[in-house]
Amino acid sequence: MELFRTRPDYIIYIPDGRGIEGLPNSANEHFLVFRRGDGTLAAIWTQSGFEGEYNQHIVFSGSDHRGRVWTPPRIIAGRHPDPETGRGMCSWGFPLVSRSGRIYVLYSRHMGVNDIFTHTTGILHGIFSDDGGETWSRETAVPLPRTIWDHPDPAVPTNCITWQKPLRFGDGRYLAGVTRWVSPSRYPAPAAEGWFNSDSVVDFLRFENIDDDPECAQLNVTLLTPDERSLQYPISGQPERSLIQEPSLIELPDGRLMAVMRSVCGHPLYALSSDCGEHWSRPEILTYGDGLPAMEHPLSPCPCYRLNETEYLFFFHNHGAGFGPWQNHDGRARRPVYLALGRFAPTGRQPLTFSAPISFMDNDNIELNHRSDLALYSSFEEVDGRPVLFYPDRKHFLLGRIIRPELLEGAVFP
Repeated sequence: MELFRTRPDYIIYIPDGRGIEGLPNSANEHFLVFRRGDGTLAAIWTQSGFEGEYNQHIVFSGSDHRGRVWTPPRIIAGRHPDPETGRGMCSWGFPLVSRSGRIYVLYSRHMGVNDIFTHTTGILHGIFSDDGGETWSRETAVPLPRTIWDHPDPAVPTNCITWQKPLRFGDGRYLAGVTRWVSPSRYPAPAAEGWFNSDSVVDFLRFENIDDDPECAQLNVTLLTPDERSLQYPISGQPERSLIQEPSLIELPDGRLMAVMRSVCGHPLYALSSDCGEHWSRPEILTYGDGLPAMEHPLSPCPCYRLNETEYLFFFHNHGAGFGPWQNHDGRARRPVYLALGRFAPTGRQPLTFSAPISFMDNDNIELNHRSDLALYSSFEEVDGRPVLFYPDRKHFLLGRIIRPELLEGAVFP
């Protein structure tokens, strides 16, 4: 009954409670489905007993072109975390596929040193596979520039998460959006009570030489937003501080890039780049279009995906910082899920105009594994010619839902 509460069309993973290789498997999140070099589907995600526990690890599963049957997940990083310090736990992996078909998986590896949160403090590491995920290389660190937002002691790792699949350019380079939590060494206390008020900025990394199939240690990574060039959004009452997180990237028909992000202001945010991510506009609140009301959304992922050459899908909760008795940070406020169809507005200041909200799915606030949220740590692929949202339900089941044309045919635009 719980498995089908959100009415999925695809079932990718059902935890069995027995765990994998001695590590628990009840929590599954940060679910990224992607195409391998031969066009078949694969997926990676972060698995644990519960989000943030020291047993977090990265798993991999493969399928065919249609995604109906998936191989049992195998641990590819984080097999032996230290139960006392978390050293060796691996989290928030993301894939990059080269022209030859080599699959890179990069992730945050905890080094036993905490800065802000255990599951976000770490050093970027990577592995690769040349046989579609059957075997993997040894793990190596990936050099990543530090910024003014990191701890001044280089022995303290950074606090970075890449939560969506990087965007591939036609020349083979990849662009990844990064949430960088600001080290407490800069601001010892959050702007207000609670972890959800901790300072953060958004950065962009460009992977320059993926198609050369280098070793992970030889990956050439450019930080496009060093130091003050990070995207920032002021915290209410403390304009010198910033809270902005989890960018999803889309390419617009005119070649510009658009990043859509979350914050605690009760609305999603967006920024634009006209030079492939080298420079960005100042983030501002996302509206339904020029001169139209702001869209409402709490502190929860709000991904935006390209549907076709001129249309986009934006997923959000359609309520602001409060939802009934629940506040911005509460998992029970991270539901239900609505979508809005976006259309390119070539002359608009905001380049997308959105339809009225379309109800998409809910889990009725039923708790599972101590969670009731539908936070969309999701991914998007076309399967059998149909757009599919792959998502974690309560960070437990891993599922997929088709976005059917009849749902979008009813979209109402202002």
